[in-house]
Formats: sequence, structure tokens, C-alpha cells
Amino acid sequence: MLDVRALLRRCVQMDGSDLHIKSDTGKAYIRVYGDLILLEDVPEFTQEDLIAALPGLIRPDQQEAFEAEYELDFSLEIEGVSRFRGNLYRQRENIQAAFRVIPYTISTMEELDLPKVCYDFILRPRGLVLVTGPAGSGKSTTLAAMIDRINRTQDVHIVTVEDPVEFVHDDHVALLNQRELSIDTLSFANALKHVLRQDPDVILVGEMRDLETIHLAITAAETGHLVFATLHTVDAVQTVDRIVDVFPMHQQQQIRMQLSVNLLGVISQTLVKKKNGDGRAAAFEVLNATSAVRNQIRENKTYQISSIIQTGTKQGMQTLDQSLARLVDRGLVALDDARMKAKDVGEFARLVNLGNKSPTGGGGGSGAPGPTAPAPPGPENGEHAAAPTNAVRGQPNRPGYKRD
Repeated sequence: MLDVRALLRRCVQMDGSDLHIKSDTGKAYIRVYGDLILLEDVPEFTQEDLIAALPGLIRPDQQEAFEAEYELDFSLEIEGVSRFRGNLYRQRENIQAAFRVIPYTISTMEELDLPKVCYDFILRPRGLVLVTGPAGSGKSTTLAAMIDRINRTQDVHIVTVEDPVEFVHDDHVALLNQRELSIDTLSFANALKHVLRQDPDVILVGEMRDLETIHLAITAAETGHLVFATLHTVDAVQTVDRIVDVFPMHQQQQIRMQLSVNLLGVISQTLVKKKNGDGRAAAFEVLNATSAVRNQIRENKTYQISSIIQTGTKQGMQTLDQSLARLVDRGLVALDDARMKAKDVGEFARLVNLGNKSPTGGGGGSGAPGPTAPAPPGPENGEHAAAPTNAVRGQPNRPGYKRD
């Protein structure tokens, strides 16, 4: 008999990020710090065993939806262990399952060593902030940390739209409502159409999947709200192009104008295994929407934005390769592991050879704050605080990019 909950507990104990259940081969895998590990001691199981386990994982209406659509996103909690984001799907007529571990505890911005410009973004009264990167790059963890800081420091109304709800926020200083697709709303677009009637100050869009959602998110920023959203793009320039290219040709100039006015910045990230084997560190590419950047977006010259990022350290900007080189220079990640994540291997090698000694504050390459960036709370020297050293391996509340 297949005990999925036992496998999920084991995933947390191994400090894993994902559990994969493959019913056609009867095998289970756990991803630990980016590497898939086959659980060789798990007895083989069949598709019938997985089907028999589903009633303990999902509701009857969810099972009906999966049988009708062959796809299902859902959330699951094992009390005292962790929350999980689950996905059921089919391949070659066999049902498979994948689970992502979602820690109970939300890491702070200091623990994640977020770029200093992020502290400026969360204080803005309006605008659009995009967190991008490939699947499993830590976008949800980064956004959760930023929303949590707002929740604890600002008396505002925060509305999130997620599929499904991942990190659960309690009300602190802010009023916070989390809406889940299929349970609380029918779609991202539907929720965004009505969110302006709910008196929000801050809106989180779990994923901008289609033209309508993207347009409504930009409109929400344009009407005086601070909007956070994610996209599956690998860098800042591609993010801007992706947003514009979604729209028909006759609307693209209008969208460029709206985006140039409302975009605050883009944070593109990836995860790299730490040299000491204790989890993963995030490397960030940061685009701060300065007047020069806005002008390039408006004039459809996004190909010139890369050079602005390279030279924009004083405005809190940095390239991914600069961030990776700083991680290597600080001894956090191995040179070979960082090189595998680099966008331009030649440029990355040049930066490493230079030693990349420019003073930038810490973390995955936090850039120097711009003129309006506040000093983040933490040690007096302005460096971000280090993550707690007393975290216990295998606990779901362990901070950092361990499971994202």
C-alpha cells in the first residue's frame, strides 16, 4: 500500500524540496538541493495504489475535476510537519504526482539576503514589481518575505490571488486576505476584475499567465496600487519583452507606455548549491526602473537595458553574472556550480578574475541602494543579517531557499 503522507514526512526530514511519485514504474524520488534522489527502499506500487491514496489527499470535488481535466493543482497540510503544493497529472495514461514543500515559517528578507532595492520596492505606494525565474528558483519564497515585511510594518490591506495558496500569512499590522483559485475565485483575471472593489493597497498575483491577467495587473498598478507578480522568464530584458509580446501588435505601443510608467523593477533569480552543502543560495539580476530604463521600454529599445543594468550599481542594479561572481568571491558557492548558472560564461569568468571587490552590501549580490532606498533593518554596518545558525535540519520551519 502506498503511504503518500509518510513519503511527504520523509521528504521534509531529508530537507527535500519536492517529492515525485511515478505510478507506472512504482518509484518515488525526492529532490534535495536541486538533485533528484531515488528512494530505493520504497516498495514498488501501482497506479491503483496511488488512486486508492487520493481520497486522503484531495477532496471529492477535486478528484472529479482531475478525472475531467487530467490536471489538478491543490494544497495539502500535514499538521506539525509542513504544507505542500501538489500537482496531479497523467503521462502515457498513468497518473503521476508531484509535491512541493512549503515551510510553515516565512523567511525574512535578511535571511534570504534579498537585494537592497527590494526594501525600496515594498515602501512604494504604487507600481508593478515582478519576481521572475525558472520553476523552482525561489520566487514564492522571495515574494512571501516581501509580503511578510509589509504585513508586519504597514497598516495596509493586502490581497493575494494564488493557485494554490502556498505560504500562509496571519494578520499582523496589515489586513491580509489570501484567495485561492477554484476555492475562492475562478481565475486570476476574474479576481483582478473585482479586486479594486475590495479596497486593497497591495495586490499579489501568483502568476501572470495570460494576456487578460497581465493587462489587469498593469491596470491595477496604474490605478494606484502596489502590485507584485511572477513570470517564468530568465532575465529582466526577457521579462519586459514577454509582457509586450503577449499583446496584439496594435496594442503593443500602448502597453509599452503603460509599462514604462508603472514598472518599479524586475528581480530575476536562480538558486545555486552552497559550497558547504547546507542548502542553496539565490543569485539575483535586478532591474530598477530608472528614467533611462523607462525611456528604453517606451521607445522599444529593450536590447539596451542590459547595458544599463551592468552600469547601474548606484541605482541598485546588477546582472546575474555579477551576483554569481559575488557569491563565489564570498565563498558561498563553488566556482563550477556558479558557472553552470551564468548567462555569459566569458563575462562571468572576467568578473571572477577581477575579484569583484566592489562594496555592495551582501547577499547573492545585493546592489548598492539607490538614492531613495532606505537602510534595511539589521546590523549597524548595513549588511544583511545572517540566517540563524541554530536551525535544525529537517524541520519545516527552517529559513532560506531550502525548499523552493
